[in-house]
Amino acid sequence: MEKKIAPNVEKNRYSPEELQEFKELILDKIAKAEKDLELLQQAVAGNENEASDTAPTFKTLEEGSNVLLKEENQKLAARQQKFIRDLRAALIRIENGTYGICQATGKLIPKERLRIVPHATMTVEAKEASKKRR
Repeated sequence: MEKKIAPNVEKNRYSPEELQEFKELILDKIAKAEKDLELLQQAVAGNENEASDTAPTFKTLEEGSNVLLKEENQKLAARQQKFIRDLRAALIRIENGTYGICQATGKLIPKERLRIVPHATMTVEAKEASKKRR
């Protein structure tokens, strides 16, 4: 006798083919994020010796502007590094078979969410519920 799966049984893991699709998406996002990070780091390093004008007032304003720009680029670079770290953690979850499973509920995170936020570790509902508890 053949065993049939009831149509309303929820899937609790993604197939190897689906995981491969997510892996390719994540690797592509990492490559783009690393290029963006490199540009940000170059921008931070490039602002070191600007404002070489000798007029004191202009130099002070220019240096202040450069400091703000450098700080903003450093913040963006830090965010980009965190994004890359989160994407790499998602690759590890793919390898160990836990990718796409909500850490809070144990349910499968919808594909649509993972395509938009491939490093997601919670369903939208679980994420919103955790924000409310804070």
